[in-house]
Amino acid sequence: MDGRNGKYMQVIGVYNADGSIMGEIKYLLGKMRGTAHCALCDITHRGVSKKREWKELEAGQDFDFELLHLDEQDDELRSFTEGRTPCVLTRTEEGFVMLLGDEELEECGKSVEKFSQLLIKSSHISIE
Repeated sequence: MDGRNGKYMQVIGVYNADGSIMGEIKYLLGKMRGTAHCALCDITHRGVSKKREWKELEAGQDFDFELLHLDEQDDELRSFTEGRTPCVLTRTEEGFVMLLGDEELEECGKSVEKFSQLLIKSSHISIE
């Protein structure tokens, strides 16, 4: 599948939260206090489990889509996303390309369907 800067190798969503147990607890407490927020978390999860709609989207895709937490990124990805999470990007033959930033993810209003539409629009990816 052709991307803006070469062939898509991978699409990656990066949460604005750490994935460790302590990171998850810190995020949940921050969310309850209003001091932590991640629009990508709101799209993919309801409470602590993945939304049914998200699982269906994952099952129907014809490309590699990986979801990562801040502490799960490699150095190259961390350097690209620093200060820009949550976000969705692609890894092409030429490097990383930002597809959706925090503002676009917020526009989804927690909707998996709106996310899918925005991703298609921003990247020309076909999602079944």
